[in-house]
Amino acid sequence: MAQVLVVDDEVKLGKLVAEALELDGHEVARVAGGRAALVELARRGFDVVLTDLMMPEVGGLEVLKAAQALPTPPAVVMMTAYGSAENAVAAMKGGAADYLTKPFAMDEVRLRVRRLAEQRAAETRSERLVRRLTPELVAESPRMKQALASARQVAASDASVVLLGESGTGKSQLARLIHYSSKRAAGPLVEVHCAALPETLLEGELFGHEKGAFTGATERKTGHLAAADGGTLFLDEIGEVTPATQVKLLRFLQEREFVPLGSTQARKVDVRVVAATNRDLAAAVREGRFREDFYYRLNVFSIEVPPLRERKEDLVPLAHAFLARKGLPASKLSKDAEARLTGYTWPGNVRELENALERSLILSGEGDIQAEHLGAGGPSLSRGGKGVRAADVLGEGFNLDAFERELLYAALERAGGNKTAAAKLLGITRRRLYSRLQSLGEKVTDPDSD
Repeated sequence: MAQVLVVDDEVKLGKLVAEALELDGHEVARVAGGRAALVELARRGFDVVLTDLMMPEVGGLEVLKAAQALPTPPAVVMMTAYGSAENAVAAMKGGAADYLTKPFAMDEVRLRVRRLAEQRAAETRSERLVRRLTPELVAESPRMKQALASARQVAASDASVVLLGESGTGKSQLARLIHYSSKRAAGPLVEVHCAALPETLLEGELFGHEKGAFTGATERKTGHLAAADGGTLFLDEIGEVTPATQVKLLRFLQEREFVPLGSTQARKVDVRVVAATNRDLAAAVREGRFREDFYYRLNVFSIEVPPLRERKEDLVPLAHAFLARKGLPASKLSKDAEARLTGYTWPGNVRELENALERSLILSGEGDIQAEHLGAGGPSLSRGGKGVRAADVLGEGFNLDAFERELLYAALERAGGNKTAAAKLLGITRRRLYSRLQSLGEKVTDPDSD
């Protein structure tokens, strides 16, 4: 059912149209002229507006213009007895969704409105889905607003997208926004963390394999590319993919087909690719660590997601959004806590912010969150030079074991649980990573046994 406004100075025709639409269950308001239509549009919202083009005083194009200026514009269908190409072109250029030439059959009116109502309902469902699945995408800062605007703009196409930015900035949420804002929203969104799998496993996960393709392949497996048919494949940390896998992905981007491991038959799929990385891919190309042809084929459209230290305006709104998801009011966060939030540079970005807020809820109990509940991080903490300066993290209440434990688990989280990759992020060997975890009282298995 849709909310429909019928506008026509021919009262008899307007009544017939309204009655035909009411038979389909639509809620219909009917007015006899453009001026009354402007009043009705300002008074309440509509999904579809059917308006005559040529009316005294206020014509259909003025009704269309007023409808387009609304916060949630309805779909407008222009009705005209003149049927000239000029009138139709003017209406469509003005943003009309469709037009009908008088005389028309009532069944045709019902069909057009039904299609527009279904489209509007699908768009509304998609918008709700985006809001539900991408709660972290708060944008008050100009740079984040630009990133969201670019994501919504490219979502309408099938172009491959590369999301650039540090870990924890919200690239995966932006990928979901692109998918659920696109025409593929009803299709699958398949996410692959490329850094979490070694090359041999990654290829099998991406392309699938036949039974007996390699040792341990006891049955046929459908890969992520096939699973994403009709939807979107999100390749997180694409900068970690080896050149051999890059070649196979390049072929897929060029031909839109792939060959499962152990098979000789190519398979075509309809998949849109969104990739993300915290690496400088252009520099990796110059250094020979990333294939140039794959880079240019993949990087049709790129979006840079700024780190939190460059979008301070988003910090407090992000905290409020986090509290709202917990069913808590914004007032739970005290003013001194807000000042602490904006005075710290958050090298771990949104992920670190959420962890700090989660911890602060435990420490604050039933009371408000105070500055001291947010940890020992101070306003001078930064990522200058080769990294965070040790002296910057020192302060009252600082605990070395707690800081080391948090650092180790931040590395493991960023590496998707891959201990070898986590050790690399920390600049230590995997054996030393295990040793440090054990010294902190964590139960871990022998590093050579897993």
